[in-house]
Amino acid sequence: MAMKKFEHLSAKTLKEAAAALSASTGRALALAGGTDALGALKDKIHKESPSLVVDLKTIPGLSYISEEKGGLRIGALTTLHDIAAHKTIAGKYKALAEAARSVASPQLRNMATIAGNLCQEPRCWYYRMPDDQFHCLRKGGTHCGALLGENRYHSVFGGARVAAPACTAACPGSIGIADYMARVRKGDMDGAAGTILNNNPLPAMTGRVCPHLCESKCNRGGFDEAVSIRAMERFVGDHILAHSAALMKPPAKRTKRRIAVVGSGPAGLAAAYYLRMAGHQITVFDRLPRAGGMLAYAIPAYRLPRKLVAAQIAALEAIGIVFKLNTEIGGKGRSLRSLRRDYDSVFLATGGWAQKKIPLEKSELLTSGMAFLTESKPAVGRSVLVIGGGNVAVDVAVTARRAGARKVTMVCLEARDAMPAFPAEIAEAVKAGVRILAGWGPQRVLEDGGKVKGMDFIACTSVLDEEGRFNPVFDAAREQTVKADQVILAIGQSAELDYAKGVKTRRGVIIADEATQATNLPGVFAGGDAVSGPASVIHAIAAGRRAARAIEAYLGGGKSAASAHAGVSPLLALNAACGTHCGRTKFPESKGLSREGSLAEAERCIDCSCVAVNASDLAPALAALGATIKTTRRSIAAEDFFTAGVLRSTVLDRDELVREIFVPASRPGGSQGYHKFRIRNSIDFPIAGLAAVFNYSGGRLKDARLVFSAVAPMPLRLKAVEAYLEGKRADESTARAAGELAAKGARPLTKNGFKVQIVKALLQKAIMSAAG
Repeated sequence: MAMKKFEHLSAKTLKEAAAALSASTGRALALAGGTDALGALKDKIHKESPSLVVDLKTIPGLSYISEEKGGLRIGALTTLHDIAAHKTIAGKYKALAEAARSVASPQLRNMATIAGNLCQEPRCWYYRMPDDQFHCLRKGGTHCGALLGENRYHSVFGGARVAAPACTAACPGSIGIADYMARVRKGDMDGAAGTILNNNPLPAMTGRVCPHLCESKCNRGGFDEAVSIRAMERFVGDHILAHSAALMKPPAKRTKRRIAVVGSGPAGLAAAYYLRMAGHQITVFDRLPRAGGMLAYAIPAYRLPRKLVAAQIAALEAIGIVFKLNTEIGGKGRSLRSLRRDYDSVFLATGGWAQKKIPLEKSELLTSGMAFLTESKPAVGRSVLVIGGGNVAVDVAVTARRAGARKVTMVCLEARDAMPAFPAEIAEAVKAGVRILAGWGPQRVLEDGGKVKGMDFIACTSVLDEEGRFNPVFDAAREQTVKADQVILAIGQSAELDYAKGVKTRRGVIIADEATQATNLPGVFAGGDAVSGPASVIHAIAAGRRAARAIEAYLGGGKSAASAHAGVSPLLALNAACGTHCGRTKFPESKGLSREGSLAEAERCIDCSCVAVNASDLAPALAALGATIKTTRRSIAAEDFFTAGVLRSTVLDRDELVREIFVPASRPGGSQGYHKFRIRNSIDFPIAGLAAVFNYSGGRLKDARLVFSAVAPMPLRLKAVEAYLEGKRADESTARAAGELAAKGARPLTKNGFKVQIVKALLQKAIMSAAG
């Protein structure tokens, strides 16, 4: 394969090299030895090839080994051959010498440098596949091919969360789905609740009505079936409501800031929750007698029980949120102007309640879809015709069937595969017995004696023009009549914004900043359907949360009003059961998952993360020896130098370069070594490698340092084993026990369980070598 063209700079100083890397507008690459980087360039393993390659080998004075009183200084461009052949290193720093000698072949060691070895890219055939055939998590993708694919040489000690899993990336609320699944597996329901509440204060609601976009991106779906994420969210959400006094507590610190929220739908409730958690005084205004907005009125009770909505409102009231119902802003006594005067900030979340009309004669005979849904016991005909193809139209159609209509037909302009309703909702309607006629536009209302009798339709050949604007085209030669004794109009809703005096609008919605939800009026923010038009509940919640952060910043709080995302260790304990074939947990939709069912479903989550290993041989040796890596900006302990992120395996910044490695002098009388398992004694990278440093006191082990390579995404220090060895004799019994202890932390994948035995064997070998 031919390399793509790039600019080349033969740097004369580190300063020049760093400046060039910083100034590069495209991807840039620093070349230390070239044995690894040149192969990657030739194979074009990345989506974007570097536009600039900076050659560091031309910089003088970076290849040296200097012993001083406190230890050893090694230049960044010192070759592995020179390190392995150096007498002082071989005598006093044996682990480093053996690690350098174990790398590749003599020819490669003559070129490879210590800095290049430390900064090499991950060893994974999916990552290294030519022409970027697998754009994996480590490259900024959403999938790890190794998790459920070929993983025999991959991590046995968990994965690294290098980016948001595909499910979280697809969720408008960015909920930490894999994180709360892991907590459910551990039986930590309160921890799972806290993870969800960080991003969504209404999981019992979304767990029933969310379009679960996350499930469409679940990587488990490529193996058998996607995890039932919505059902899991419902289970945790119900746990939150059942224990709301403990899980949704009033804020410990309170401010004197007063914030008005207009509208008690999902956007308003989310903003109110997060602002209340920041300690502010929150008052929610709504013109209706019950709080909840669309949750309480428009979503059918069979999908979202009214008692559940009431319980959610009660939980929010319990943390100190005040609801003022039957209060219309813009009516008598209250206006947006007065709210701005009396409160420090205002959030507008009034939703979209006005039914859009159709320009046909006799259209007054049609029933409003919104009015139909808000009635507790809607009047329904024997044969019902629903006009519209969105989610509200689906809700109307299914509600009509449940209310007793013998025949329900949905008619919409869009083709079946272009209907705006979520696919799952459409499937539910078909299952309920709703007939769908897609690609037809209403032409006239049929009536007799002031009573509707049906409608005539004309074929719709396209809905949008070439620029994506609504401009339907019809075929007059194709007509169809649908008879019905009730026609319900559900072609969309619009916002009622007469109250929002002074707020800029466009095409019937409020203009608000996409990132902050700020309007043109200082201190006034807006979100939900009043800004976006009809959208899902989770989209509205996400808008409310964004607004809460922005309002907190506007009030001078600076930090997000929402709690910080729960921290996750860079090295995750992967779900050991993830590779077994098992479909979704079966459960009755009306009741949701049982506790046992939720645990079984959580076990199916593969905890998407990167399982490529760090295969540097010198990395564990330097970490075990307590080395410090000096860069053009700072000094970093070797143990802290490595990470796992998108297109990075070290903590170095884009324009930061390794300058020198300092290895402190070893204690006299100790022992050390590097033990490597590989298939061939030359060329091969380690399947596992162990750097071990032991000191002694009275014939017993003291201050052991044990660091593995190639068993985890980063060099792995076995601190628990080190603690166990303290004061023990280096004998077979101690070695076996240490091996078993190390194995307890292992989380092998489907095909690499053998590596756990190698870990045990290398550890026992290291301890027995110390005994010898």
